[in-house]
Amino acid sequence: MLIVMDQHSTSAQVKAVVRRIEDMGFTANPIPGENRLAIGITGNPGPLDPGEFETLPGVLEAIPVTRPYKLVSREMKPEPTVVRVGDVEVGGEGFVVIAGPCAVENERQTLTAAREVRAAGAQMLRGGAFKPRTSPYSFQGLGRPGLEILQRAGKETGLPVVTEALDEESLGLVVQYADVVQIGARNMQNFSLLKRAGRCGKPIFLKRGMSATLDELLMAAEYLAAEGNYDIMLCERGVRTFGTHTRNTLDLSLVPAVQEQSHLPVFVDPSHGTGRRDKVVPLARAGLAVGADGLMIEVHPDPDVALSDGPQALLPAQFRDLMDVLRQMAPLLGRKLPPSAGAPA
Repeated sequence: MLIVMDQHSTSAQVKAVVRRIEDMGFTANPIPGENRLAIGITGNPGPLDPGEFETLPGVLEAIPVTRPYKLVSREMKPEPTVVRVGDVEVGGEGFVVIAGPCAVENERQTLTAAREVRAAGAQMLRGGAFKPRTSPYSFQGLGRPGLEILQRAGKETGLPVVTEALDEESLGLVVQYADVVQIGARNMQNFSLLKRAGRCGKPIFLKRGMSATLDELLMAAEYLAAEGNYDIMLCERGVRTFGTHTRNTLDLSLVPAVQEQSHLPVFVDPSHGTGRRDKVVPLARAGLAVGADGLMIEVHPDPDVALSDGPQALLPAQFRDLMDVLRQMAPLLGRKLPPSAGAPA
């Protein structure tokens, strides 16, 4: 149930509605809108009678919400959510590019990549300090030292840092060092981690699971929102299919589908979505064309010696060329991209 308050309702009237909801044993979730406040009700086992609320002072209407995901649905909040990460706005007119290496390998590699992507116009820095790998013998990340390197790179370049938490222990460390907590594809339905992340106080970058449906992705986001965190960015990163021409199959149809059902911003990750450097650039262009709010791109100074996912990482020069093309495309699609910062120092 969504309780829409009148534009001129008072704070006392809002508190009275919240109190009525809580007295019924449910949870009230105030959702500020552009013109008026709405209050979402969660925790109810079945449909509620709109008449219970429409007679309360200050209430404009009570609207049943039919989606299983309530807080992240457009029924609950029609206008798009804008997530603010430092000076970066995600979900507005701007098109946000997050870039950097798959894994933090050492300080020189990470700082070089950070300077290159910043100079090309990226707005956030990615890099993994904790790496979930299929093989236990593959590089697992540097852990806390990797986070410290990422933080230094972010401070030097002025780029907010996005990095992944694998479990509750690493989540605590990531919150200390990063600006955005990434929940990776393998953890999209790690519900205990989602609950903790929803209470961590940082924006969340939630990647779609390798075989997850749209509803499953949005229900995972609902776990975060139910804990009070509405600063959620979704990401399509490719799903597992029968295709062998790429590592995964990038499902660009998810972008408009998400935007129809949810108010949350959505990114495209063509690096993991293809696993092949030669496919990253064309599908990055397609991500902008299909209406995504941003891209996550892997960039490595020397991909041939990368400890993780080198075949899908762009070289800095390739990334600069891609950003130039995106800048030409963006105005045609009603989007804005900041200019490049010039050659890295």
